[in-house]
Amino acid sequence: MLLYIIGFSVLGSVAAIAVSSLLLLFPQGIRQGLVPCLISYATGTLLGAAFLGMLPSSLAKAPVLAVTATVLAGMVLFFVLEKLVLWRHCHEAGCAVHGRAGPLILTGDAFHNFVDGVVIAAAFLTSIPLGIATAMAVIAHEIPQEVGDFAILLDNGYARGRALLLNGLSSAATLPGAVIAYFWLGETRAAVPYILALSAASFIYIAAADLIPSLHRKMTVSASLRQVLLLLAGIGTIAFFRFGH
Repeated sequence: MLLYIIGFSVLGSVAAIAVSSLLLLFPQGIRQGLVPCLISYATGTLLGAAFLGMLPSSLAKAPVLAVTATVLAGMVLFFVLEKLVLWRHCHEAGCAVHGRAGPLILTGDAFHNFVDGVVIAAAFLTSIPLGIATAMAVIAHEIPQEVGDFAILLDNGYARGRALLLNGLSSAATLPGAVIAYFWLGETRAAVPYILALSAASFIYIAAADLIPSLHRKMTVSASLRQVLLLLAGIGTIAFFRFGH
């Protein structure tokens, strides 16, 4: 089980950095067209992982009221954290957060990646299919985030090599988060359903408060249809890994 957790945590970090680096090789016009597609797909994976995986698993192991109260508390918590500029997934160079210093971006990213590691560990401790589905959702939403963060660091004067190194180090926080959670949650299994509920709250919050509003900025028929299809593809991917075994 620990090998699964470590493997998918490392895969998430490496895949996000690798894809973001490759995308930055494309001209800006092509990149601007690809990132919204990635965001649409990531939105579907986040919602699918939360509603098809984490919440059902949490409800199977804890009272309904306790789970829903935990989700509600998580939504409020993430709202407060975002207000404190610790939890932000902006994908535009002109946003208020990315207009600040690079270290703030990297600190927030490292914090979020550490929590992603906890999320992956909690899911794998529940079941391997849930763990794989959750890891896929993490990877899917990390890629557009890393593309955005990498581009912003470059815009703020960081050299390509340094931006890649620092972004890689912040992404690597997923691994210690996963390993610490494995040993802690392994000893306190009663906490797993509540960690899953908090994880679901974080996925729902990111999708609803950040990703979906960014998709609504493009209102053409073709863009809207593409967004819906990619969102459904993201949900379908999670459903496949969750129930296709």
